[in-house]
Amino acid sequence: MSDATDILRTAYDNIATAVEGAVEGLDAEQLATRPSPRANTIAWLVWHLTRVQDDHVAEVAGREQVWTADGWAARFGLPFDPAETGYGMGVDDVAAVRDVDAALLTGYHHAVHQATDAYLQTLGPDDLDRVVDESYDPPVTLGVRLVSVVTDDLQHAGQAAYLRGLLTEEE
Repeated sequence: MSDATDILRTAYDNIATAVEGAVEGLDAEQLATRPSPRANTIAWLVWHLTRVQDDHVAEVAGREQVWTADGWAARFGLPFDPAETGYGMGVDDVAAVRDVDAALLTGYHHAVHQATDAYLQTLGPDDLDRVVDESYDPPVTLGVRLVSVVTDDLQHAGQAAYLRGLLTEEE
């Protein structure tokens, strides 16, 4: 295992820790609360960041997404195509991610995190230089794609933690 892979594993562990902290102890109503009419909710942010990780890592790993393979799409019961990750969604779509509890969100995230970690453990030092997307200039390598997911996920996890602070500031 390469040092870079160890760093990636730690970064993805940090995402999982941030997700747990953002949703722990909140009920479905709190998770679906918007601080303003156009704002994202904690439920949507955690669902979206987990869908992005699941989608992007499954693609580079050459496996089916946890979302469909393990029945998470059915458990969530959202009115979206199973391939939906939340990218570019509008306010009505964000509002549709409701009636989900912390256990469902963290359960799905935990399953995706396990699949991601299992994949990362298979990588060697040269794997991170493999080109995975030639539609960009320069082409995107596996290492860049994996770091991109970390960056996006941590940003959304931070947003969820901020919303949690707004909701629980009176406690």
